[in-house]
Amino acid sequence: MKKVILPVLLCSAMIACGQNKKTSESSPSKSKTNSTQTKKSDKMDLSKITNETVRKAIEALQTGDQSWYSFFTPNPAMTDDGNKVDFKNFFAKALGEEKFLSIDKVENEGKDVYGNFKAGQWGTFKVYFKFHQNAEGKFDRLDIGQAK
Repeated sequence: MKKVILPVLLCSAMIACGQNKKTSESSPSKSKTNSTQTKKSDKMDLSKITNETVRKAIEALQTGDQSWYSFFTPNPAMTDDGNKVDFKNFFAKALGEEKFLSIDKVENEGKDVYGNFKAGQWGTFKVYFKFHQNAEGKFDRLDIGQAK
């Protein structure tokens, strides 16, 4: 009889220990904490962008905010890898879908921004955004493209 009880007790203890571990790993409160921490760290530091208007425009781009358009003249010129594109049509598709993942370099008094960029279906790669600001402070041209 003792030979049968010992293995049964050992198996029961092992099962109980395994269940406790699984329960603690998948506890709902732990999952919420991890997702909350991830959301807090999703906001990227844009302090490298020294031109205030460019920084605010990039903030709008990052969140997909329609205020993005307010930083530009009514019909700004735009190029994508040197090819002329329609600004409004381009951002009708891109705004809210595409964003910088990092800001690596800022030049030209804060108007040229280089970084790693998530471009929707096209993937992730290094890009530049070159903002051209008129005398009124609005952007009348935007050149974007793949950075070397």
